[in-house]
Amino acid sequence: MTLALRLAAKGRGKTSPNPMVGALVVKNGRIVGRGYHHGPGQPHAEILALTQAGSRANGATLYVTLEPCCHLLKRTPPCAPAVIQSGVRQVVVAMVDPNPSVKGRGIAALRRAGITVTTGTAQEEAAQLNRAYLHWVRTGRPYVILKAGMTLDGKVATAKGESQWITGPRARQEAHRLRSQVDAVVVGVGTVIHDDPALTARLSDRPLKLASRQPLRVVLDSKLRTPMTARICAKQDQARTLIVTTSRASQSRRRPFERAGVEVLSLSKKKGRVSLPALMTVLGKRGITSVLIEGGSTVNAAALRAKLVNHVLFYLAPTLLGGQDAMAVIGDRSPERLAQALTLHHVTVRRIGNDMVVEGDL
Repeated sequence: MTLALRLAAKGRGKTSPNPMVGALVVKNGRIVGRGYHHGPGQPHAEILALTQAGSRANGATLYVTLEPCCHLLKRTPPCAPAVIQSGVRQVVVAMVDPNPSVKGRGIAALRRAGITVTTGTAQEEAAQLNRAYLHWVRTGRPYVILKAGMTLDGKVATAKGESQWITGPRARQEAHRLRSQVDAVVVGVGTVIHDDPALTARLSDRPLKLASRQPLRVVLDSKLRTPMTARICAKQDQARTLIVTTSRASQSRRRPFERAGVEVLSLSKKKGRVSLPALMTVLGKRGITSVLIEGGSTVNAAALRAKLVNHVLFYLAPTLLGGQDAMAVIGDRSPERLAQALTLHHVTVRRIGNDMVVEGDL
């Protein structure tokens, strides 16, 4: 199962809104077929592994990281009938698929056909691998990662707004890899105005080489202050942009963006700003299973306050900025009591270049 999970991980950043799945066909102690899901609309892992195994699948054991599907509400045929027809004698499943269209039905179909099914092998590892998919299926909202680069004393910009670059090149390179693995990147309009980021996932800057899959670039802009000259407004054929605004933005202000191919979406507001819970609901309905928040201090605070953040990823540079007027990683007002502080779980610390990375779950 460990090897099946490694195979599944090869689909990272490519399968959404589908889960990552890996499969192995084993007969007489030898692997005779292997496969992993490459992306939506393409054959599932089980089908690839069974196809490779051919007639050798008869009487073999199939290891798969997620319950084989059994429904027709997708672009590819269900896997459970193919597993049954292959002649495999036993199926070992890491975890049940919580998708209401599956949720035990695939396993039940296999057992009715006389196949021995074992579940729960490496279940925790399988759940960790597909944590974004599982969260999306259970809540209807994307899994949210809050990422920030900061000084050792928690500052993300100077008093005048300078922030490029606090962290080193290796940390920035990892951030691009992370962008290539999520469905959307969210920033506030302040970040667009001050830093003019492209928000693309780049494999290299010299020469510029974009990753094959780009996240949806989402800008929170309640008054439509985004400059038309901003880099996120260019080359929509390479990476799409969604500007989320409120009723405070006039229709005439929207038209130039729409002519440039930039989608403008008006949502409900909360204290004059875009409602983040409403945004996450909309993104979830669009099949966005994972979101990376790279906003400034205000957006970070709003996301945490709304209890939307699932995972925190902080890059700490070995520098001290100081000053109460420098921008902190989390803005807004501080809680009055330590008991109100948010606590991270499953915390890990590692080094990347000259920087440190601290991450954990909320």
